[in-house]
Amino acid sequence: MNTVYLAKQKIFNRNGKVFAYELLFRDHAHGIKEFPTNIRATSQVLLNTLTNINIDELLGKDGIAFINLDEHIFTSGIIDILDKDRFVLEILETTDLSEPVIAKIKQYHKRGFKIAIDDFDCSAKMIKKFTPILKYIHILKMDILAADDENLKNVMSKIKQMGIRVLAEKIETEEEYKYYKEMGFDLFQGYHLHKPEVVEMDRYKDATQIIILHLIKLIKNEGSTHEIESYIKQRADLSYKLIKFINNHGKFDTKVESITQIITLLGRDKLLRWLLLYLYAEVSKNPISESIMNIAIRRAERMEEEAHHSEKDKAYLAGMFSMLGALFETDIKSVMKDIKMDKDITDLVVSNKGKFLSSFKKAEYSEREYLKRLLCNNFEKIDITLILYTLELSHIPIDHDKL
Repeated sequence: MNTVYLAKQKIFNRNGKVFAYELLFRDHAHGIKEFPTNIRATSQVLLNTLTNINIDELLGKDGIAFINLDEHIFTSGIIDILDKDRFVLEILETTDLSEPVIAKIKQYHKRGFKIAIDDFDCSAKMIKKFTPILKYIHILKMDILAADDENLKNVMSKIKQMGIRVLAEKIETEEEYKYYKEMGFDLFQGYHLHKPEVVEMDRYKDATQIIILHLIKLIKNEGSTHEIESYIKQRADLSYKLIKFINNHGKFDTKVESITQIITLLGRDKLLRWLLLYLYAEVSKNPISESIMNIAIRRAERMEEEAHHSEKDKAYLAGMFSMLGALFETDIKSVMKDIKMDKDITDLVVSNKGKFLSSFKKAEYSEREYLKRLLCNNFEKIDITLILYTLELSHIPIDHDKL
């Protein structure tokens, strides 16, 4: 596992309570060695926030996060995966407010996202630049170090009349904190109040694996078609393969024109099965992933045959999930923790118990018998030294007295 980082800095309200956190890019434990592009920095922050750590652990149960965005991020579709109740979209002051970007800001405002502007210096140039979108803004972060004091007071007064909350950022002394509090600011942020706190976490999955696991979770939790489509669109290769799959195997007269249409035509159960196959076949870097996939499919089909009619899909998924630990060479509990599947599936995969245990054991027995026959029929072709070496590497105890 690699260690990855991000930083969080507290934002306080007038009562001194934590209002939110700003999440910031970091690439090592002591800060930033090399800052990438804004879109890469934000993508890294979001990937870590949404996948490598539990968001409730990072922010608290009802915590809110400010995320820095520029024009590239607004038009990339990345924002579509965010929860509007947990994230504030913070527009960087350098953002190019082109018509497509303004259209996106309107769209996210309409969807219920809170939107902020970063590092507002109260200059005539900045006021002119951001006037077209002020009606969509909820919080204005004012740069108290860059802003002229008189301009700051005048602009703040007009901004508050529009119903926009104002945040004094870069507070570096107790005197500044008291001064801007008396001036009427609503929110406060700066090194004096809280220095950014670096958070370390383990990265053990790549982005595509995470997207697919979240997709599976979303489908099982009956997420909206729009949410499912947004996740699929994050990976061009995933979208392409899904369209290709339905074109090659789907018995539909209708011409496929959108991901939403594919979801509707396939149905959620078939989409789930396809996603699991995609995990095995396309995402894994395990050199024997194809062999693992074939075993998983046979196991899933056997368990499906044994299950009652109403539970066949669940039994199939249980069989497929039972091999994910081997596929990604990781603890299956960490995989299942991320997606929180149906209890019957989790009972089998994580705890080796529950209603599917009997059919699972039968499938396992059948697999062992197949492997025994394969080994016996090909014994003369196999180097016994290689077998022993493999067993040692696998930490399987060898009773040398019986050899």
